[in-house]
Amino acid sequence: MRYPYERRQAILRILEAEGRVSVADLSRRFALSEVTIRKDLAWLEAQGLLIRTHGGALPADRNPAELAFEVRERLNREEKIRIGQAAASLVQDGDSIALDASTTAMYLARFLRDRRELTVLTNGIRVAMEFAGRPGITVLMPGGMLRWEAFSLVGTWGEDLLRRMHIHKAFVGAKGLTLEEGLTDVNPEEVRLKQAIVEAAKEVIAIVDHTKWGRVAFATFCPLERIRLVITDVQAPPELVEAVRRRGVEVWQV
Repeated sequence: MRYPYERRQAILRILEAEGRVSVADLSRRFALSEVTIRKDLAWLEAQGLLIRTHGGALPADRNPAELAFEVRERLNREEKIRIGQAAASLVQDGDSIALDASTTAMYLARFLRDRRELTVLTNGIRVAMEFAGRPGITVLMPGGMLRWEAFSLVGTWGEDLLRRMHIHKAFVGAKGLTLEEGLTDVNPEEVRLKQAIVEAAKEVIAIVDHTKWGRVAFATFCPLERIRLVITDVQAPPELVEAVRRRGVEVWQV
């Protein structure tokens, strides 16, 4: 196909029929370079028509809760970076903190790599990797079953460790945040571990972008009244933000 518009429409039809596409396969089908196909996918993603992955793309209407970590970390990336940077300002040298396995927690970790005498408990493998080789940071990981979707360790193995720790601040992402249900997530094992983190922490800080407001997932791991602060972005729905503030929960929009 000579014209980009026709080719991009054809890519969307293939994606709808097959559920995912790869750069290599599209390159063969259209007899074009992989560079050209990547440009097409980037253009379609910018229009909100698909989500790029490593080596290909998925439909834009897939539920983010079902997507792999490598896909979710691309969603609302700029917002997550700003949220992570704001959250990092709350962490001091010598703190003991908990980070969950969320993609926002991974971006937060990148702003903490120069802290000293920092102890980080996390069940997120990608989060832990951000601190590799940093002598001023001690990373503790609970043992458990590997969930590849989130690159996390889950299970009851880590609960004894959490009971013995004094966590100053817990930074947790969520699939949903509402007044009635608080913070919710989709996976039962992930929910149980997050509940243990919340119970062990002196302060709970929610790190959630605007897409999580007003959504309810499988189960609650933290009621609203247990949250000290919500850090979100400026696109969060104003009426819900004000309602949360009226409940006595501080909200930062960055």
